[in-house]
Amino acid sequence: MSAAIDHGYLPTGKYVINHDIMNCTAGEVAGNYLYSGRALGVSEPWDIIQLHPELEPMWCDITEHYKRIGLAHSENVIWDVDLKELGSHINHHPSVFYYGPDECRYWGDQDWLYAVEYINSKNNFISLANELGVDVPLTLCFDSVEDIDIEDVQEAINYPLYLKAAISVAGVGIYRCASKRELSEAIDRFDSGVPVQIQEEIKTTTFLNLQYRIIGKEVVKLAASEQILDGCAHQGNRFPASHEPWKIVDPMANWLRDNGMKGIFAFDIAMVQTDRGLRFSAIECNPRFNGASYPTMIAHKLDIPEWSAITVHTKHRDLASLDLSGIEFDMKTGEGAIVVNWGTALVGKLVILLAGSAECQQKLELELATRL
Repeated sequence: MSAAIDHGYLPTGKYVINHDIMNCTAGEVAGNYLYSGRALGVSEPWDIIQLHPELEPMWCDITEHYKRIGLAHSENVIWDVDLKELGSHINHHPSVFYYGPDECRYWGDQDWLYAVEYINSKNNFISLANELGVDVPLTLCFDSVEDIDIEDVQEAINYPLYLKAAISVAGVGIYRCASKRELSEAIDRFDSGVPVQIQEEIKTTTFLNLQYRIIGKEVVKLAASEQILDGCAHQGNRFPASHEPWKIVDPMANWLRDNGMKGIFAFDIAMVQTDRGLRFSAIECNPRFNGASYPTMIAHKLDIPEWSAITVHTKHRDLASLDLSGIEFDMKTGEGAIVVNWGTALVGKLVILLAGSAECQQKLELELATRL
């Protein structure tokens, strides 16, 4: 199935893959400069992939792991994440984690940049959702944090509520406020002039991730998964999801296509049980690859119908010390563990895909914990 997988720009093609996240990350994310490695599993043999040079000592270990489980990937490596490579290879399109101004400088697709920068603002997201009739939480948007009048806020939205930076990643810049005092303290954490929003709390423990990709002029539904969260921070995903409410955000996906979006993007959806039944409320759009994209595409390549991907911490600081014997993915059974984000082993963190039934995933996670 591997040859049928594409990265979302064209049905088939060759790509220069640079999934360094340093232009779209938070300083609090441990090992963020090592995340380029997780794109290896979604690459194909005909691609070129850029990896951080500190990952090179683990190359033999990760490629042997992928060889054993039958996961094809590129071996055309540039041990450098300089973005200038994106436009330097004839007949290769760019595959990037986030298409921002720096990426655009080397590829030049201004429409793509417009779509990304517009929807990456949570305030623009709310405005567009309201325009298109997409269900979103009650939200007040402010061009500057100084514009907030707490008394007016309290009349519109009950506590607890969330104060969010209009542009944030990895849950940074998001504060849950249960009182006027907490809201005032959260406001003071922002620099002058920062655009923010205040949003009602959605009382649920279930959040969905709906991934799309653009192929030519077509919007393709890639996968619906349930998020594994630690507070506001994303820790992993489970597939398949209990519900797939695509129609909720289809209008926004089509708008993005019509306004120049390329590649993969995703929506976070809150699933809420109400007196009238289930409510699906769109929280935000991530106009880029996201944490769920990598296990999703690996699962597609290996025909894995049921999986979870989890972030784990380990005492090991390389892959050679990690023992996966007896629990490594086996194509014959369709069960086992696959290392997805491997570069972060250098800082004691990994993302592991657990393939198999829910019961199998639980057993794998328990066994894995004894080896970390």
